[in-house]
Amino acid sequence: MMATRVCSLLLGGLLLGGCEDTFVVPDLNNPGLEGLEADPTPAGVVDAVQGLLIGARNGHTGQISTTSHMGIIGRESLVFDNSDPRYIDEILSGALNAGNGGFGGFGWAPRYANLRNASIVLNATEAVTGFTDGEKAAIRGFANTIEALDFYWIIMLRYDNGAVIDVNRPFGADLAPIAPREAVLDHIEALLNEADADLAVADAFPFRLTGGFSGFDTPQSFRQVGRALKARVQVIRGEYGQALSSLGETWVGTAAPLDRGVFHTFSTNAGDVTNGLFQGADPQIVAHPSLATLVAARNGGGVDLRFERKVAALANEKVDPRGVRSGLRFTHYPSLSSPLPIIRNEELLLLRAEARWFTGDQAGAMSDLNFVRTTSGGLDPLAQPSTEAGFVDALLYERLFSLLFEGGHRWIDMRRFNRLQDVPRDRASDAVPTSFPIPRNECIARGVDGACSAGS
Repeated sequence: MMATRVCSLLLGGLLLGGCEDTFVVPDLNNPGLEGLEADPTPAGVVDAVQGLLIGARNGHTGQISTTSHMGIIGRESLVFDNSDPRYIDEILSGALNAGNGGFGGFGWAPRYANLRNASIVLNATEAVTGFTDGEKAAIRGFANTIEALDFYWIIMLRYDNGAVIDVNRPFGADLAPIAPREAVLDHIEALLNEADADLAVADAFPFRLTGGFSGFDTPQSFRQVGRALKARVQVIRGEYGQALSSLGETWVGTAAPLDRGVFHTFSTNAGDVTNGLFQGADPQIVAHPSLATLVAARNGGGVDLRFERKVAALANEKVDPRGVRSGLRFTHYPSLSSPLPIIRNEELLLLRAEARWFTGDQAGAMSDLNFVRTTSGGLDPLAQPSTEAGFVDALLYERLFSLLFEGGHRWIDMRRFNRLQDVPRDRASDAVPTSFPIPRNECIARGVDGACSAGS
């Protein structure tokens, strides 16, 4: 098994290099990786590749997760946990703590652990015998796509604080620098381009994907996933013309089901994990009360169907003595086996609507936006706004309810459109931060006594 070097700076030195050996313990979470580095076999590579998908799923469900934490900051959700005040005192207040006892350092170590494993897979793939060139291309294309997805989550959390790009360094090497946000986004696009080139010449995958990738489980169909993820990044960056080109290589369209896409899957089977966003009859994760004030009414009665499908009243209102309350719960993860979307056609249509608007095709933009609005929400179509701000208002509404509590989309959207001041506050003292801090131990490993960011 892979030997993990244990030092005092676990989050800093362990993942990215730069700490000295003190003692060695086996890494029980990654069995076989030491052998994969020393003497790779096709079977070992296949197992490790499938482990990358498991690693990519890690940290996205449950109370301590990207979905939950980003949901709280974007006021999609709240967590009422009497045993842990940090959900309100830290995340909701906006006072993110990067130390070992805080939530501010969340989402760094698991992503970099998976990126480290991806580097091991890629190195082993080049060294192993027994795969065809086409199979090696398939492995590289898949692994680089997963790397891009991990980097996406890292930089969406850290944003202007930046992230480390160079993860393929041996233990004991100097720490790689923290790169600025735009460099990380460049790297994501480069990884997706490299993956696409490999997948274009690949043979069949020599491994199996989960049912969450049904219809996208061959190298050629999986290429569409990479193009979709690239389009998402390009829209976030305002690269609208390039985004339209990327979207043209995906499954986006009004003829495809809105839920067509790729998903993280869960189960109650032995050895698997469950979806922690399922909360049962008395949930601790609940919907933010502002959703009920924002939702639009349907002509003829009722409200937006997306709200009706995903949100319901709690049997008993949750009330916290610190001035926070909610009477709403989520319903769109109805079991422990409910899938979590990675990217769906509904999102792709809204990405295309945005890209069309900002490249001068206002009519096409409204056609896409209104298709989602009427089909998914049951609402009457909107007239074309007369201003850019009016379109952004309409877009943010559709994205809120179409992508509700699927992965922090609202916080990301309000940040990129400079609308964080419009995010509801539960209390006058609450704040909406623009980013999570770099974990404290990562800064200590770099000799920084305090917060660190790009350039450290």
